[in-house]
Order: sequence, then structure tokens, then C-alpha cells
Amino acid sequence: MTETIVISIGLILVIIGALFSALAAIGMLRLDDVYSRAHAAGKAATLGTMLLLTGTFIYFIGKEGYVNFQLLIGIAFVFLTGPLSSHLVLKSAYNLKTPASKRLKLDEVKDDMKGTKL
Repeated sequence: MTETIVISIGLILVIIGALFSALAAIGMLRLDDVYSRAHAAGKAATLGTMLLLTGTFIYFIGKEGYVNFQLLIGIAFVFLTGPLSSHLVLKSAYNLKTPASKRLKLDEVKDDMKGTKL
């Protein structure tokens, strides 16, 4: 009984993670500028990957009684590097003066960047 519940939770997390990853792919195709696309890829894909890995980790605990430390390292790696890499990609795109969408009304980063060397 407990094994079935744990396996079900793992499978639900895998399905939700796959849906978030699909949402990231749709965002990459539908959005119009690099900033929106990177936001979709950075947020949804990171969450989707973490849910997939967490669901797989829980599945192995419930089904096999096996704790996979490689999955734990993968979860920690995605948690740390996903947001950092998307932030650095967007910062470099902004520094290269990549044009934003025409719908952008306010550029708050321009005011924050005054007085910095970057």
C-alpha cells in the first residue's frame, strides 16, 4: 500500500515535470524576444527538470528501496546552475544591446546599471 502511494507520487511528479518542460518548449517557440524566451526556458525548464529528477528519485525509493545519490547530485546541480546560467545569458544579451520586444514599456535595468562598469 505504501509502496503504491510512493510510486504514484513519483509518477505524478514525472508527469508534471514533463508538462513544465513542454511548456518551456512552447514558450521558446511562441515568445517574441530573447528575454522572454530565456525567461521561459530558464524558469519552466529548470522546474520541469527538477520535478522529473525528483519524481524518478522518489520512484526508485518506493519501487526498489534504492537511494540514488547521482539523482540527488543532479537535482542540486540543476537547482544551482539553471537560474544562474539563464541570468548570465540575459545579462550578456542586455550588455550586447539586444533589442527587446516593442511591448516593453519600462527598462528598469538601465537605471540599475548606471554607475557600474558592465
